[in-house]
Amino acid sequence: MKTLNEVLNDYKNYEVQLDDRFGRRLLSFLTLEQCKQIGFEIKEEFKNDWKVEKEWTRENILEQLKQDVEFGWEKACGERGKSSSLMYEVVRSWNKVLEEGLEEFDEYDSYGKPLFEETARKYKWELN
Repeated sequence: MKTLNEVLNDYKNYEVQLDDRFGRRLLSFLTLEQCKQIGFEIKEEFKNDWKVEKEWTRENILEQLKQDVEFGWEKACGERGKSSSLMYEVVRSWNKVLEEGLEEFDEYDSYGKPLFEETARKYKWELN
């Protein structure tokens, strides 16, 4: 698994174009300084209460990945092209972080379903 510093130092290979959905999810693992390092500026009104919400652990990353796979699957099944495409990229980024065999997966078809299915199968998650 990649360390948090490895991801931060090579962030351009993880970020998702348009609204950077991966980065927005990554923020819960980051300090204010780390947020700024990858280009996220936190509004002044939130800075005093900012705290790292999640520890950088495999378990926490898998929990986030599961949510993202389920959300991506929902968008793919609904044929929501933009949303499913962005979630495909988010799931790819988490797979790159985990380095557990799916980091090179690059098959986009049917709104990203092959990646969502393969990721769910690997971790034995059910997709509805």
